[in-house]
This record gives sequence, C-alpha cells and structure tokens, in this order.
Amino acid sequence: MVSEIKIEEALSLNLPIIDVRSPGEFEKGHIPSAVNIPLFSNDERAHIGTVYKQESKEKAVELGYKYVNPKLDHYIKSSLKIAPDGKVIVHCWRGGMRSLAFARHLSDNGFSDVKQVIGGYKSYRNLVLENLSIPVNLKVLGGYTGSGKTYILDQLKELGHQILDLEGLANHKGSVFGGIGQLEQPSWEQFENNLHKELISLNLNKPIWVEDESHKIGRILIPIQFFEQMRNAKLYFIDIPKEERAKHLVTGYANCDKELLVNSINKIAKRLGGLNVKNSIKLLEENKYYEVAIITLSYYDKYYLKGMNKRESESIITIPLPSTNHYENALKIGNDYKI
Repeated sequence: MVSEIKIEEALSLNLPIIDVRSPGEFEKGHIPSAVNIPLFSNDERAHIGTVYKQESKEKAVELGYKYVNPKLDHYIKSSLKIAPDGKVIVHCWRGGMRSLAFARHLSDNGFSDVKQVIGGYKSYRNLVLENLSIPVNLKVLGGYTGSGKTYILDQLKELGHQILDLEGLANHKGSVFGGIGQLEQPSWEQFENNLHKELISLNLNKPIWVEDESHKIGRILIPIQFFEQMRNAKLYFIDIPKEERAKHLVTGYANCDKELLVNSINKIAKRLGGLNVKNSIKLLEENKYYEVAIITLSYYDKYYLKGMNKRESESIITIPLPSTNHYENALKIGNDYKI
C-alpha cells in the first residue's frame, strides 16, 4: 500500500528515504539522510525530456517505461538493502510520476509500508529555506587567523555547549589555504541542506556557538538569511598573540604539499605584495614554516580587522588569551560567557 506523507513528518520518522531522481539531481542537492536509487540515469532523463518537448507527453511516458522495465528487479533488490523490513519513504522532484511509479512497484512486490512525499524534494527545499530564516540565539566566536577557533568549538561541544561548525559543513577552513587536505566541497544547495539538518537537531532557544566567517567559505555562500543573523549577533573576539598563532598554523600546514602552499600564497600575491610573496616562497623551500606564517598573518590580520570594524563596537567582546591551548580557551569562554 502506498500512502502520502508531508515532508515534516517524513523527517521526523526513523525510516529510510529513497530519492529516485537522477544522479545529477541528487548530486546537486538531496535530503542528507536519503539514498539515491535513480529511476533514470542522467542521459535517460535528458532523452525523455527532449521527447516530451519535441514530440508529446505520451511518447515520453512510453520511452520512460522502455528504460524502466529492464531495471525493475534492480529497484527491488536495491531497496531491500536499504529497507529490509519493507518500510520506506520515497520521493522525486515534485512528488509526481517518478516517485509514485517507484512506490507502487515496491508496494506490489512485498513492501508493507511505502510512503510518498507530497511535493517531493521541492517541498523539502521550501522547508529548508523557511527554517533557515527562523531567529537563532547565536554566539559568534571570532579571532585572527590561526587562533584555533574550530578547535575551540569542538572543545565547547565536548563541554556540553551547542555548536555549529560551518567550516566542517563546507569542507573548507575559510582562507585561500583552507581547501588543502579537505574533501571536495558540497554544492551550495547541499551545504544549505546540511546546515538545516544540524540546526533542527539543536535547541534553538538556547545559545549556539558559531565561528565568525565571511559570507563565502571557499566557493560556498552562507545563506544570506543566516549570515545576517551572524552579523547581527554578539562577537566574542579572542585576541591571541601573532607568534602563538603562527606556531599553531605550522602544526596544521607543515606536512602539506609545498606546491599547494605555494599556489595558495600566489592567490593572495596582489594583496600580500611581491616582495612578501618572493620571501614566503623562498622560506617555504627552506622549511621555515614559522617565518612564512608570520608573513601571511600580516595580511590576514589586516583583512580580519577590516571586517570586524564594520560591526558596532558595543557588539564586540574582546577576550585576551595567552596561547592557542584549545581546551583551556574553551573552558574560559564557556565558563565566563554562558549567557
């Protein structure tokens, strides 16, 4: 039996979700917990779309059945791996023919409880964008590059505080060096979906720590409605000596491919200055990572300060810290700024 279900209820149930859209659609953006069992491949979907436009709906449907019929057994076997108890949620783009045909096929072949999402993935995206506009009690952790803000967030979480790791969700550390050693970044749409998943798992009435970011993390844009909340929230700026921050950067980047580091330095050549770029690359070849870090921090500190000056001074709380000891720093921040 196939029954309809709203996206809000679908997300609240502990049931596997099958996304029957094409691999290309799925890659662009999907419900984080969903598994892709495409009804059509990318090429098949494109072919059907062409026939629909150039010939007729009837011809397109006929072609669809031609592509689907040889894969009927595959759909059942793949779905059983995901939902061995026969209970599953299915969706496509708008809750139309694709998901209904797939759901009925499962129901006709032994699945006891098959639910089709009303409005499909489109209804999910509407929910994501709506929820990202809900007011959140944010506490923004700021600090110059090399302060170890991400590590502090991790420690705050261990200490029982709520956190959102935007850089973790974006697979990027924010600077031109931020993509080194990271997985490929998700699409901007998938980033929003992942952010939404994290948000709804938190208590939005209680404080949530988040790292201060520019609007862009690598090639990912933070949703504007959420970014504006970050900009309007109070900033807790940790002020750590440059020398300590340089040491921290060395521990993070000294084992990286030098060519990647050189490429990153060249990306900020115009702002860093020709002589600084030349000296940085020479020092890098001599394994003098600390000296390279000091040079690049001169640029990043100015860049961050420029952004911080756009905030109202009364919204900034400066917290002097002697080192990048993440546990001690998290302990102090968590204890002194609970509210």
